Amino acid sequence: MSVVSHIFQFLARIPLPWMQRLGAGLGWLVWWLSPAYRRHFKANVQAAGVAWHDARPAVAAIGAMVAELPWVWMRPHSATLESLVTWDGAAHFEAAMKAGKGVIIMSPHLGSWEIGAQAIAEKFGPAHGPLVALFRPARKAWLEPLVANARTRPYLDSAPTSLAGVRTLIRTLRKGGYTAILPDQVPPLGQGVWAPFFGRDVYTMTLLAKLAQQTGAHIIMTWCERLPAGQGFCMHMRPFDAPEMQDTAVSPELAAAAVNRGVEAMVRHAPGQYLWGYARDKQPRAEG
Repeated sequence: MSVVSHIFQFLARIPLPWMQRLGAGLGWLVWWLSPAYRRHFKANVQAAGVAWHDARPAVAAIGAMVAELPWVWMRPHSATLESLVTWDGAAHFEAAMKAGKGVIIMSPHLGSWEIGAQAIAEKFGPAHGPLVALFRPARKAWLEPLVANARTRPYLDSAPTSLAGVRTLIRTLRKGGYTAILPDQVPPLGQGVWAPFFGRDVYTMTLLAKLAQQTGAHIIMTWCERLPAGQGFCMHMRPFDAPEMQDTAVSPELAAAAVNRGVEAMVRHAPGQYLWGYARDKQPRAEG
């Protein structure tokens, strides 16, 4: 086991509220030490038309999210999230699953999406089978064993970010299963289109809309809100009924614009927990 793994295991033993407070401080430290980060963060907030006092808590929230990772990734598989997570709108997911066409969980970089995936798998897995999601291998070799522990948990299955992985998702949905997609992840060149997001064109994935159009799967907007003062998390779930998601004749650009509107709606519910520092307006990279 690497030195980093030992450090993560040590940090995972620290109570989660303590790590969140530490992370909040680190979030503000990075804010003050990086003028470029501050400019980019503020530019994204301003472009979105969000009031600064509503977005300001996201500075600390981003640090808290990073500080949670040792606990999220390294906690024993037997340790459940039941006492930490409350649910708002889980009935929407259950109703969509009963339709039998599969469910796509649309969950952006909002709140604690790593905990959100584990919580969904834990709650719904026993009745509906595993959550199947695309996961790109860690870019750094030392991160791989840490991430692997998080992504091989009960009722949480991974598929590669490749054509084979996409086929796995299609099969899963056609069998009435469910998957999760980060809709605001900037895809590689050729796997997206330019579409408006908070008033600016950003390179937006086409995968989510294509999956819905090809399978008839229902889409559930989902975000895992971090509650204050170490009180845990609240999973919010809402149906996303945009007609563009069911019509194969709709252009990729119109479908991507609809996806972005859904992300905007979720961000407006919790602007103080969005990853405003994420460069959604960057140029897509060429796939290696």
